Amino acid sequence: MKILYINSLGTDYVQDLTYNGLVRTFGHRSIIDCPWNKKFHVPYRRYPKNIGFTGFHWPLFRNSRTLLKDFDYVFLAASKVDAFKTYTELIGSVGRRAKVIFIDGGDQPNIGGDLAIYGEPALFEEAQSLRPFDVVFKREYLVGDSHERNVFPLPMSFDHSRRPLKDEEAKYDVTFWAVESDPIRSQALDLLRGHFDCEENGTVRNQKFSRYSRKGSHYLRELKRSKIALNFRGGGWDTLRYWEIPAMGTPLMITQQPGIVIPFDYRDGQEVVYCKPDLSDLIDLISYYLKNECVRTHISSNAFNWSLLHHTTQKRVGYIFDCIVKFTG
Repeated sequence: MKILYINSLGTDYVQDLTYNGLVRTFGHRSIIDCPWNKKFHVPYRRYPKNIGFTGFHWPLFRNSRTLLKDFDYVFLAASKVDAFKTYTELIGSVGRRAKVIFIDGGDQPNIGGDLAIYGEPALFEEAQSLRPFDVVFKREYLVGDSHERNVFPLPMSFDHSRRPLKDEEAKYDVTFWAVESDPIRSQALDLLRGHFDCEENGTVRNQKFSRYSRKGSHYLRELKRSKIALNFRGGGWDTLRYWEIPAMGTPLMITQQPGIVIPFDYRDGQEVVYCKPDLSDLIDLISYYLKNECVRTHISSNAFNWSLLHHTTQKRVGYIFDCIVKFTG
């Protein structure tokens, strides 16, 4: 199998996680990233900017028009301007037998909607006019939305090789280290002020990503030492935090219920605890689960197992190809 992975050199977590899963499933020689993405091959960035990293591999593709005819799949892996421009330059030379897959990991609910945010809305129609996508995967596939039959939901995932292996005693009662990219995050942080150990551990307002005291793998180690970790939507419903917390195996995740379609989503009371949309029960839920350790740890253990079963980067790639086969045969 040969896959041409047309990607953006900017930050796109779904793009990076999908590349990670493809390489772990099929191997480096089967996945040709175009352009060659330094983040995928050189360990110069810290988590989460390096979630696509799978080890060094020399660039194998140099825009050869002959090679373009040999690919089985072409992935347009991001709803970003640079990725779309690369796609429009190359797609005319791609063999007709290749299946073309668009992965839209952007925040906007409409397909390709992030291109308008970046000031290039016409790129989507241009790409479609050159060659329509066979299958589309959408991160922000809103509950209740209706899309064409070839559009499938694709949320983020987690690379379990990044999970800290060392088990340590819980250090924090309740954590939510996040920037206020949606009003509900500000509301939650206001409610938490003066409660539990939030102010002592940095669960406070006006945080900046660049000033986080917990970065890289240290962030995951600290997250793993939380008894309860909270999640609320940011620029989109899907967040890395929603997948990181269950994968740690120890914190209980209390979260608002995502408003997007998530195949094999975590189930309320079994692997996760959903609070009310207005957060009116948030403090009471936290208090209950802090007091009831056995219940809390049972749910978090279930979440870890569910994550391994359904939400690793490799499981996500398996799902992608199941959808491709289902629709295209």
